[in-house]
Amino acid sequence: MPSAEPALDALADRALAQLRAVAPALSWSDGLIGRCRQVAIVSDFAIATLIKQPDLLARWADDDGATPAPAPQLRADNRSDWPALLRRYRTAESARLVWRDALGLDDVAGTLAGTTHLAESCLRTALTALEEEFAQRYGRVRSADGAIQGLVVFGLGKLGGGELNFSSDVDLVYAYPENGESRSDQDRGARSLHAEDYFARLGQQLAKLLDETTVDGFSHRVDLRLRPFGNAGRVALSFAAMEQYFQREGRDWERYAWLKARPVAGDIDAGERFLSGLRPFVYRRYLDYGALAGLREMKAAIAAEVARKELADDIKRGPGGIREIEFLAQALQLIRGGREPELQQRRLLPALQALVAARQIAPAVGDALADAYLFLRRLENRLQMLRDAQTHALPEDGTDRLRIAAGLGYSDWSELRAQLDPHRERVAAEFEALLATRRVAAEPSALAAYWRALPDEGDGAALAEAGFGDAVSLDGQLRDFARAPGVRDLPDAARARLDRVVPALLQAAARSRQPDAALRRVLALLQNVLRRSSYLALLDEQPDALRRLVDAVSRSALLAERVAAYPLLLDELLDARAAGPLPQREGLRAECEAAVVAAGDDTEAALQTLNEKRHALSFRIALAALDARQPASDSARQLAWLADAAIAIALRLAVAETAVAHGAVAGARFAVLGYGSLGGEELGFGSDLDLVFLYDAPSDAASDGARPLDAPRYYARLAQKLVALLGAPTAAGKLYEVDVRLRPDGAKGLLVSSLASFADYQRERAWTWEHQALVRARGVAGDASLIADFESVRAETLSRARDPQKLRDDVAAMRAKMRAELDRSDAAHFDLKQGEGGLVDLEFLLQYLVLRDSAKHPALSAPRDTTGLIRAARDTAIVDATVADALVEAHAGLLALGLACTLDRRSRRVSEDTEVSAMRGAVREAWRIFGLQA
Repeated sequence: MPSAEPALDALADRALAQLRAVAPALSWSDGLIGRCRQVAIVSDFAIATLIKQPDLLARWADDDGATPAPAPQLRADNRSDWPALLRRYRTAESARLVWRDALGLDDVAGTLAGTTHLAESCLRTALTALEEEFAQRYGRVRSADGAIQGLVVFGLGKLGGGELNFSSDVDLVYAYPENGESRSDQDRGARSLHAEDYFARLGQQLAKLLDETTVDGFSHRVDLRLRPFGNAGRVALSFAAMEQYFQREGRDWERYAWLKARPVAGDIDAGERFLSGLRPFVYRRYLDYGALAGLREMKAAIAAEVARKELADDIKRGPGGIREIEFLAQALQLIRGGREPELQQRRLLPALQALVAARQIAPAVGDALADAYLFLRRLENRLQMLRDAQTHALPEDGTDRLRIAAGLGYSDWSELRAQLDPHRERVAAEFEALLATRRVAAEPSALAAYWRALPDEGDGAALAEAGFGDAVSLDGQLRDFARAPGVRDLPDAARARLDRVVPALLQAAARSRQPDAALRRVLALLQNVLRRSSYLALLDEQPDALRRLVDAVSRSALLAERVAAYPLLLDELLDARAAGPLPQREGLRAECEAAVVAAGDDTEAALQTLNEKRHALSFRIALAALDARQPASDSARQLAWLADAAIAIALRLAVAETAVAHGAVAGARFAVLGYGSLGGEELGFGSDLDLVFLYDAPSDAASDGARPLDAPRYYARLAQKLVALLGAPTAAGKLYEVDVRLRPDGAKGLLVSSLASFADYQRERAWTWEHQALVRARGVAGDASLIADFESVRAETLSRARDPQKLRDDVAAMRAKMRAELDRSDAAHFDLKQGEGGLVDLEFLLQYLVLRDSAKHPALSAPRDTTGLIRAARDTAIVDATVADALVEAHAGLLALGLACTLDRRSRRVSEDTEVSAMRGAVREAWRIFGLQA
């Protein structure tokens, strides 16, 4: 077998020949030749840079790159050259760092510091130039007292810690001290901008100048997603707005992120003052062991990501990688840093030293973690230096492996791995010890022995003895599962995981509320994840997730189906938020917005990520309902808010796609109305959405695109696009089924109504039942002013004077017709929704009262939800307080029973016990009081 070293010799020879060709006048001493050959083994990127900029080689031949080059001069007269100047500077300086690292002239800390300094230099140079340009164009921002305001660029992550890796992106957050407006110093009529707009534009231009790829490449990749509310948030915020965000919205992961924050460009002093004020958010004044919960949350997300993306050989995110060292140190810093200021360190190695000094880490552990960190960071840099790629994965190519190993002084790849693997094992062990996690381990039992004997042996009686009811059937299913090709063909490692997981699942199912159902449901999940070993690994490595999985699926067939269909929901079982308070309306919206940011302009990807987030959040809501951590009405309201967020995002996508083909309609407005359970904020799991669409435009309006449309056709096309997006199949399923039959004139009517025609229809032609539907209607997305106009039409319609007898007859007749068609009650069961005395009867009663009495009591029409309507009727003395209280209680009980049925995939029919009879009785009595019997 030929030696691999000739391949490196050939590579070095080719590089040397290319360098000599571009620098023939250089004195090629043996020392310089040897240095170039060493650099060639380490980095294609450095050699390519030297070929393009051969003058660098002449300089480095003299001082080995000891002197950094000055930053480029960005002036108004060379504006068009700014991108090229920055990129060539960044490339040259990066190649210099490779040269010094490859030749052993800089240690790891020196290379990280040099890379950080280079990023800061590019940021500051670019920002200074842009600030001057903005000052000429818009003036400078001044606060109310006339003080000039400057942008502060905060560096987070490794940039903030001064430990940037060679080809890293930079995590930035933009802020400014105070609000104000821009004013020209020379008062030359420069256009005035509000501070938020001014600094947002400035920050966007800064990111573009650094990040945009040109013929010269890029300077630095810029990531702005760590700002408040992520990409859904504003690009730049005032200090006051930032402080308010962290007080009200700040989450644990943001404490970890801002622990390393540092002002890196702009008004540095102001930035340091802000961080001083933020310190109580990051470091609590008491011993904060709650920080471990935040770490467990991030650890769960990391573990799931690693498992899903097969990142075992990722030295940053994989087991025992760089991120585990960082999180371990940061968790301990956050626990005690408020009480022990010396632990408030941005950089990792000083933080480890401080933790050892504070006796939070044993000296031997601190030394081991520091050694592992330096080893991994050096290796990470070499992986990236090879081709200037943002990678953390060990190479699979044999030549690349040999180059990395040789460049680091090892004879071959196996020798390098022999050093690497113990470091990672030690890191992983210490990280796991901090969180006290362990692999699943089935107790020695008859069930474990039974599984090991399958498929051909084993005694099914073990199942019966463990508490399973239908042991014979379950035994057959387990044997079929064990002999299935998917199980037989598992690789050894995956089979070992399965042999740990299944006995633990059997034991957990046997102890659950519904052992048979739990086992059948987890088997369905296992069938779906056999070929995705990442999820087996997740269940194997996270015993808490396994236990929570069995508990959830034993109580909910719906959640069992969802997890089996979308195993990514297993992440939710590891997420600390799944057991904590749920986000409210804005929080749900922000999470959904953040989920679609990474998709960019890819509509399909955006829909999929949005659907995954919807699944995750609805799963979280379902867990809260199952655990009785909140009433059913809260869950229903959160599901409606989640739908609102999805509709708003889908509408934005629909608007963008429609604009590409047809442009926009100047001076026009569009809104989406939610009716039924969506409008009443009482949505169920799996409910469809009743939507109605409105637009308002000048009579002769048309779009301005390549294929213009008049306003009616334009907004019909937009509504069709929105419905299509909401129902589009993705790998994560559809977002929602949409029903548009409640629009004016129903299925015969236009899909979209103008505001004027909608108002005319409600005034002249709408049936009583359509006015009933309007009681629960509300704007859910679109133009706020058009929604306000709809509210006026709705209020005017509902408050119209009506003939009480005709109204009573219409409502009762329609309800009788619906009940005859839809009621599935029988002698033994009561239909919670459509049965007499059920939820729809209560809705009809309240709609009747709104239509009857809103003319005298306008406040009666304000609520949309059932409980709000009951209380409004009570507050206006239309309904007696005792009756109202009984109806509120009945509604809560019926809704909870219906939600429980949905979660367990049971028909919403229940046996009528004393409690159900009382609920029905309250509704029927109210019908009697108001004379609605058909």
